[in-house]
Amino acid sequence: MQDFTMRYPLTLTHILERSAKLFAAKSIASCMPEGVHRYRYADLHGRVHRLAHGLARLGIQRGDRVGTLCWNSYRHLELYFGVPCFGGVLHTLNLRLSKDQLIYIINHAQDRLIFVDSSLWPTLKEIKRALPDNCRFVVIKDEQSASKAETNMDYEELLSTSSDDLFAWPTLDEFTPAAMCYTSGTTGNSKGVIYTHRGVFLHSLALSMTDGFGLCERDTILQAIPMFHANGWGIPYAAFLNGAGIVFSGRSLQPADIARLIEDEKVTFTAGVPTLWMGLHNLLQTQRYNLSTLRTIFCAGAALPAQLIESYEKNFGIRFLLGWGMTETTPIATVNTLKRALDRLPEKDRYNVLARHGMPLPGIEVRIVDDNMHELPWDGLTMGELQVRGAWITNGYYNDKRTEQAFTDGWFRTGDVATIDPEGYMQIMDRTKDLVKSGGEWIPSVELENAIMAHPDVVEAAIVAVSHPKWQERPLAVVVPAPGKTTSILQREINDMLASRFPKWWLPDDIVFIDALPKTSVGKFNKRALRERFRDYRLPL
Repeated sequence: MQDFTMRYPLTLTHILERSAKLFAAKSIASCMPEGVHRYRYADLHGRVHRLAHGLARLGIQRGDRVGTLCWNSYRHLELYFGVPCFGGVLHTLNLRLSKDQLIYIINHAQDRLIFVDSSLWPTLKEIKRALPDNCRFVVIKDEQSASKAETNMDYEELLSTSSDDLFAWPTLDEFTPAAMCYTSGTTGNSKGVIYTHRGVFLHSLALSMTDGFGLCERDTILQAIPMFHANGWGIPYAAFLNGAGIVFSGRSLQPADIARLIEDEKVTFTAGVPTLWMGLHNLLQTQRYNLSTLRTIFCAGAALPAQLIESYEKNFGIRFLLGWGMTETTPIATVNTLKRALDRLPEKDRYNVLARHGMPLPGIEVRIVDDNMHELPWDGLTMGELQVRGAWITNGYYNDKRTEQAFTDGWFRTGDVATIDPEGYMQIMDRTKDLVKSGGEWIPSVELENAIMAHPDVVEAAIVAVSHPKWQERPLAVVVPAPGKTTSILQREINDMLASRFPKWWLPDDIVFIDALPKTSVGKFNKRALRERFRDYRLPL
């Protein structure tokens, strides 16, 4: 039969125009050096059209990569829509990467234009000669920054000299590239991932579902995730799609900054990596903030102890949603919402389920496989490599030979080791490179780390493999103690606690106490740096 459905492309242009029309008065607040900037969806809409006229004047063509080196702000959101709706490819640059990595990424993507916050201009200025010859720069000033950097165009000047007329958006195929982001891996050069209009649109719809993030027009969403990190986890697009109030954190990511923003702006939803919420939890033990409006925190990037989830729920009335994703998955692929039948579980078991990384969102499939690519059972015990496919999963890296190694039979090989229980809840056990191989048997670090961090006198903890003359590798626990705690007593308590929960051969051979764990550019524990630091560490025999 004939297809009777309209050919209506799923593009970001639809999200921009629909939301600005239906939710014109909704607020967008941004933490700026000079104070909180506020304006409406309608204001953003007009400025995005001016931006598009400006891009045309600068000679940007369809498919050109346009970089951003920016903090979280309303201007960055304007670029989130203006560049892809124009037909360009938004390339968010990680402002915490090394100079060598920035040079590699900008050259590999062949950025034609880069928008840069004036406070970050010195970073680009220092590497400017190593960037493509045809790459131009637009500086986004704030009131506390220096004037226009050298001869580069100023962002506000670009908009103020552009036409007031609505820009005639091109008709884009929904598979047109909308954005690109490079992985923040700690080994080798970063890999470029392309996000299509269709993928971002479907990802936004999935996040909006009740069993996703449950976003709606009544929400006020705090964008604490850096917008350079996998499109800010897709939250800016999903927020705008729903007409929610949006609050941008700017450079303010300390626990006190987050608590104050939640209180002042009456935030209902936010998201971030575990280290952020551990820090906030520690703050709330000694200082009082009114967080009563906050209904949900979404957490991904690493595991989170069940005890922390329980504490937030019982002490502050805040629901935690755990999930999992990667740059390659646009990025959210799983979210943990409790099935109705599991409400009857004993309290301890219920929180243990909530500490898993959840079920795949509609449009996503997951499986675990062994070394021979045989699919493994969903029994909650068997560990295997996690593989994923779906409507917003990349099908290859941009101009990179490593694509062949990362995909098999249409599945993306994540490099994560996971279990999946009979209900479909997935739990990340480790990265394949972080597993400890002791006497031929694998020891997953995540469960040990979660157990150690559940101790009230532990701030952070990580498990790394160190060499052993008999067993090849053994686990070493690296722990950050709470201030003023006696480490000898804490070490004994941790050992006793682990011995009561895990097989003897899993237990760390030693515990080392340090002041702080190293972090990656996106706030995760940097296991590579720890392995290097303790490479020659001698375990007690």
